[in-house]
Amino acid sequence: MLDNRPHTPLMAVASLSQLMMIDTQTRLVTTMPPEALPATIKNIGILAQAAMLLTVPILITEQYPKGLGQTVPELLAVTPSIRPVEKIAFSCMAEPKISRQLTRDRSQVILAGMEAHICILQTALDLLIAGKQVFVVEDAIISRNPANKANAIARMRDAGCMISNTESILFEWLGKAEGDAFKVMSKLIR
Repeated sequence: MLDNRPHTPLMAVASLSQLMMIDTQTRLVTTMPPEALPATIKNIGILAQAAMLLTVPILITEQYPKGLGQTVPELLAVTPSIRPVEKIAFSCMAEPKISRQLTRDRSQVILAGMEAHICILQTALDLLIAGKQVFVVEDAIISRNPANKANAIARMRDAGCMISNTESILFEWLGKAEGDAFKVMSKLIR
């Protein structure tokens, strides 16, 4: 572990975290707001690269890939060793093959992907019921309608999710400004 501070339930800790990249698929992205999509995909990619660097487990899901396509190439490129898991349920937790892949000894789940008001929301609520601490990365989630994203964020916050952002998660995972990991991750956000 890169830091030796006491683990607080208010911050993401790399050794307690796992990242879920939910349904960032080629046909689904074409329906997202074009002004927000590039930054969202970039932030998901930054989270994935940081997770790979810090050995935070990553789970990638694809909602009905026959209809919605595969995970976008730019995200697959930064997670070459991760094989996406297909699902048809909106909540990832409703798919046994996904819920079985959650790392039991990791109490924190970091959520990124789409759509905020459907799959992200339902997954977040089910993760809370399962006893996980849920961090929703606000600048790494998106919905077709920004009002639906805002509503989903409010609901998740009210339910007990931690609403965060990409840079906060990265620097909470790091804990201190030193070492090779810090140098690499600093370059990711420039």
